[in-house]
Amino acid sequence: MKIVRFATGDRVRYGVLDGESIQGIEDKPYRSIKPSAHHYQLSEVKLLSPCTPSKIVALGVNYRNHAEEMDIPLPNAPLIFLKPSTAVIGPEDNIVYPGASERVDYEGELGVVIKKPVWRVSVKDALDYVLGYTCFNDVTARDLQNRNGQWTRAKGFNTFAAVGPCIETELDPGNVVVETYLNGERKQQGDTSDLIYPIPELINFASHVMTLLPGDIIATGTPGGIGPMYPGDTVEIRIEPIGTLRNYVVKNG
Repeated sequence: MKIVRFATGDRVRYGVLDGESIQGIEDKPYRSIKPSAHHYQLSEVKLLSPCTPSKIVALGVNYRNHAEEMDIPLPNAPLIFLKPSTAVIGPEDNIVYPGASERVDYEGELGVVIKKPVWRVSVKDALDYVLGYTCFNDVTARDLQNRNGQWTRAKGFNTFAAVGPCIETELDPGNVVVETYLNGERKQQGDTSDLIYPIPELINFASHVMTLLPGDIIATGTPGGIGPMYPGDTVEIRIEPIGTLRNYVVKNG
């Protein structure tokens, strides 16, 4: 099932995507998914980020091949950081190049969307708290990351958390191919079987630090192949069966 959040007229709704049509649902999808009487065509609506997280818990260095390309040792525990909710954009939205940075990178990732509040969950029960999975671009001002040491500014600019196009509820998170394309050329390809810390362990770890709320996202880390993008570029994160998250890089202002 593909859950989408979309704008039609002056209203924002949730629905289930089936091909080119959307079956509206009542309320948000976290408790139950009850069809409404409303139907829409995909061409007639604007897809938004499929969830509105209170926070994004992101992972640094969680693919072995990414650690190799960065020439750093494997972390002895998940390396987590936060991206603010104000950074979130949806499919087909613009990624704005901040004036403070001269190098902004793509980082294609699998995003995990939380279904219900979770605090100190076990690894065994962790996936019971997952609504589904989405494409995520952990946009990063690489020069600021290197200069500052800590990552909040480099990863927290508005538009630096692209999410979408949907939340796929039926997916094996342990065996998913994540690809990033820049102007149609593949730059990243990784499989979640290469994760240093698999998704149940990430949920367990993060939930022992903070309470995760419905709609929160865990961005599971990026595979090798990171690189810069510039105004005028088109960046796509492709994950089957989720789909393609496409965004456009533009100048600040």
